[in-house]
Amino acid sequence: MWNWRSATVTATGTVAALLLTACGGEDGGDKKADSVAQTPVAAQGQAAGVRPATAGKLSIWKSGPLGPVVTDSAGFTLYRFDDDTASPSKSTCDGDCAKAWPPVLAADAAAAEGMDAKLLGRVTRSDGTQQLTLKGWPLYRFAKDTQPRQTNGQGVGGTWFAAAPDGNKATGAAAGATTGGGSGEGTGSGTGEQAGAALAPLSVRKDAELGPIVRDAKGRTLYRFTKDTDWPMKSNCTGPCLEKWKPAKMLDKAALKGVQGIDPKQVIEYERPDGTRQLTIDCWPLYWFTGDKAPGDTSGQGVGGTWFAVRADGKLAR
Repeated sequence: MWNWRSATVTATGTVAALLLTACGGEDGGDKKADSVAQTPVAAQGQAAGVRPATAGKLSIWKSGPLGPVVTDSAGFTLYRFDDDTASPSKSTCDGDCAKAWPPVLAADAAAAEGMDAKLLGRVTRSDGTQQLTLKGWPLYRFAKDTQPRQTNGQGVGGTWFAAAPDGNKATGAAAGATTGGGSGEGTGSGTGEQAGAALAPLSVRKDAELGPIVRDAKGRTLYRFTKDTDWPMKSNCTGPCLEKWKPAKMLDKAALKGVQGIDPKQVIEYERPDGTRQLTIDCWPLYWFTGDKAPGDTSGQGVGGTWFAVRADGKLAR
């Protein structure tokens, strides 16, 4: 049963409005993550179990959070696998792995404008097919990328990463680099947002393993601490805990208007003991994890059995 309470949202340190909000208790409902819809895209080999497809002329997509990302001719993100090797080139993704990560065939591949064509190559897989490589790394698509310019495979298992034009992992380090010839630009969130547009102050993205989870304007995953309480609102992450878990800053009035996928009335301020303003959803304090090194990382998930990514309604993603 909803328990309606009053909460004050402040802007630039002053009271902006008095909102009624539902600060519910711990979720007892369905914790099953939303599944990623599989749409028929057999021509690109994207659905699980579909045989590998060729890449055609590659493109470079300037994804906001990840920097330049390599896509095939249809705009689907290409990935590399840490368990493979680049020197010598070797693919270790076979069987069920290859159903989730269809290898990209090398037959008609051509370098994108602005890419060094000498970095492209091929490796013979265990079934005799020729797989495309970039700087020696075998390339794959991800079955849960059901539309062009999605990056649902980024960081999966801590071993799968979108490929940058130089063959390295696309982690955002090259976000300011200039590339040419891409078929367009975007944010890398898989939402179809246009390039150059910053992420919303607070939004939801679909994680390949966790389903829809909340991220901040820098693309960082936001987490909840199960030792906190929602009413009265209280953070029990203090002292040494704060070295790894940083309180998410409360949004000002203008930023609240830009929140996407989350009810702004559920975004409430919590004043920490030191006077700083922490963001909460449904009265649960939120944090980002210093162990997440790139946008979209979820390495904080399940740490100590007490830290979990969060849904748009404030419930735990587990």
